[in-house]
Amino acid sequence: MSESTILTTENLDLWYGDTRALRSVSIEVKDRHVTALIGPSGCGKSTLIRCFNRMNDLVDHCRISGSINYHGKNIYANGADPVEIRRAIGMVFQKPNPFPKSVYENVAYGPRVHGISDRKQLDAIVEKSLRNAALWEEVKDRLSESAMGLSGGQQQRLCIARTLAVEPEVILMDEPCSALDPIATSKIESLIDELKKNYCVIIVTHNMQQASRVSDYTGFMYLGEMIEYGETAQIFENPNKELTENYITGRFG
Repeated sequence: MSESTILTTENLDLWYGDTRALRSVSIEVKDRHVTALIGPSGCGKSTLIRCFNRMNDLVDHCRISGSINYHGKNIYANGADPVEIRRAIGMVFQKPNPFPKSVYENVAYGPRVHGISDRKQLDAIVEKSLRNAALWEEVKDRLSESAMGLSGGQQQRLCIARTLAVEPEVILMDEPCSALDPIATSKIESLIDELKKNYCVIIVTHNMQQASRVSDYTGFMYLGEMIEYGETAQIFENPNKELTENYITGRFG
């Protein structure tokens, strides 16, 4: 495992009941880079990133074999703490899902859950998180207002701020722009470019242009398999597998 690798999967298989959704997936994910997962609907992209912070634990009749190592330790080993894993490996969902609370309380929620109650400390965390999510200037005078009054793009950046507030190392993004207009999408893409300076970002996207714009590494998935994984430029310009080339050139999917 190279020095900058933060997450690895080794022969990862996943079943929902009798349905096999992931097939022997093995990849290395680099820290402080953006990794994009592309492929047609139902190919396993979202299932894979939900494995990275053990969200599939919440799904009935789901079972996993193989391993996922975070800093070299298997997150599915006996004694691994899912709560701590989800703090370190945060998730931003496809549709913005702010809590029906104020802007301030959305961001302060996670730190409060983890035992921080000092107001000055919370104030500092809220401001830092909103700044890092490129939202502070837009909401600094609206912190006590309901988050539900923000635009869709602002709500999504608020959800990113909420994730940042608990100081993760890895940020998972499952189609974070699919519900947003082009202007809001551009802001999220710019934000992703900033975030990778300090975080590992893994993004699921159906938008291949977006994957080519924002990512350093790309994985192409099909029918639960990782068909090809490598540097984004190589995947898009000189793929090794015919299936990858057919997907990227629009011959299927």
